Amino acid sequence: MSLAWRQQQERGSPTAIRLMAWIAQSLGRPIARGVLHPICLYFLLASGSASHAIGQYRERLFGRPVTWRDLYRHYLAFAATILDRVYFLRGRFDPFDIQIHGLEVLDRELAKGRGCVLLGSHLGSFEVVRAVGLSRQHIEIRVLMDEQNAPLIRHLIQELNPAVAETVIQVGGAGTMLQVKECLDRGGVVGIMGDRVMQQDQSLACTFLGGQARFPTGAIRLARVVQAPVVLFFGLYRGGNRYEVYLESFSEGMELPSDQQAIDLQQGIQRYADRLEAFCRRAPDNWFNFYEFWNDSN
Repeated sequence: MSLAWRQQQERGSPTAIRLMAWIAQSLGRPIARGVLHPICLYFLLASGSASHAIGQYRERLFGRPVTWRDLYRHYLAFAATILDRVYFLRGRFDPFDIQIHGLEVLDRELAKGRGCVLLGSHLGSFEVVRAVGLSRQHIEIRVLMDEQNAPLIRHLIQELNPAVAETVIQVGGAGTMLQVKECLDRGGVVGIMGDRVMQQDQSLACTFLGGQARFPTGAIRLARVVQAPVVLFFGLYRGGNRYEVYLESFSEGMELPSDQQAIDLQQGIQRYADRLEAFCRRAPDNWFNFYEFWNDSN
């Protein structure tokens, strides 16, 4: 996988995002969802590189050429999750039907009193992870995020819920590791995305949807350093007001002999890619990496 996502500009404007947030909160979700259709049509016509990337992904997944209907449905699923983020950030989970599977996995790890790393992806909604925290009121949840690459989303979070904004830990910051460790020491959860490469030399090539793609090693390396268990997380959007959250045990927090670490890391990243592929097949429209993911030159 290339670093193309880091060069990609966020589409939209602060004014448009504020307007959508106002419509969502003042006029209601049904009206706001109606507004999504012309927005998606615009992006379908104006975002050639993103549509090309979605098309490549869907062709790998289904083995057939992509259609305009496929692309439009894909954009609509993405827009719906962005809209719902407005409600999630406001702590309004009641309008949604959220089914959580595997919560006992998270409870089992947290019962050990050492916290855990929640390893997610840009498949579906990561923001719905807060619904897990809501169902377990005592859970502290912090999220590692590259805010510098998503200023519009950063401003949205700050405007809608400053308290949530304060839970974000900036990736690569001076105090990143300390903040992560302190949260885990308190028995909390640190959420990390595991499917976008920050640095090429901190990634590994894996088989994914029939091709080679690079995945970052940072999340698993971090979990090793702090010796925290890793739980996989997938928050799938199922249309309408429905979400399905899946939690799976991924790895225990243990120190490995140096001669086993490289092999274990490669196997771990490949296992993550395999689970991501399985959930892509389960919810094809939920893939929200709108850039060239498979790049043989990297």
